Amino acid sequence: MTGTVDGVEVLVIAKSPAPGRVKTRLCPPLTLREAAAVAEASLVDTLRAMAATRATRRTLVLSGMPGPWLVPGFRIVEQRGAGLDERLAWAFQATDGPALLVGMDTPQLTAPLIERCLEALQAPDVDAVLGPAEDGGWWAIGLRRADPRVFLGVPMSSPDTCAAQRERMGTLGLRCVDLPTLRDVDRFEDAAAVARLAPYTSFARAVRACERPSAVLA
Repeated sequence: MTGTVDGVEVLVIAKSPAPGRVKTRLCPPLTLREAAAVAEASLVDTLRAMAATRATRRTLVLSGMPGPWLVPGFRIVEQRGAGLDERLAWAFQATDGPALLVGMDTPQLTAPLIERCLEALQAPDVDAVLGPAEDGGWWAIGLRRADPRVFLGVPMSSPDTCAAQRERMGTLGLRCVDLPTLRDVDRFEDAAAVARLAPYTSFARAVRACERPSAVLA
């Protein structure tokens, strides 16, 4: 790789994967315990991909308690704020410089893809990067400098979130570059599709472990 990622921090914002607390939209066909196992695998894959990058620092912005799933090399910052917009604003304010944030819903991430995103953030005349998700949200966002105005008041978890986020950054005068579009895992059909895209991940193995006649994986 020819680019540089010097001084860039990577952030993962996540909930502790406890039954009934994460990925409840996978139920049915999954049970709450199965959904938590799938969520844990997704988080582990994400943390491992982030750990394999050349980022200067790696941070898990966590709601809940860490567990044995935690990958070495991450500092832990507790989430703060009522809504997701406030929690995102706080996550960036807890950084020391340029940072790229992802959630726990894209276990197909690889270290080379994340490195390309970090390099895009470091390119001249770029203030921000944004990774659209297929459902209208976003899976990644990066900022050269923390600014809570980027997030506060932006509607989250809606089909228009990515568009609203891009508009907000434009209003603030930020020069934003789009990252590749990915499918994130919200419902079981998403989980099945992402498992097929990344069949050798812990996530894919967790999804396959939940196979049953009523769980349509095709």
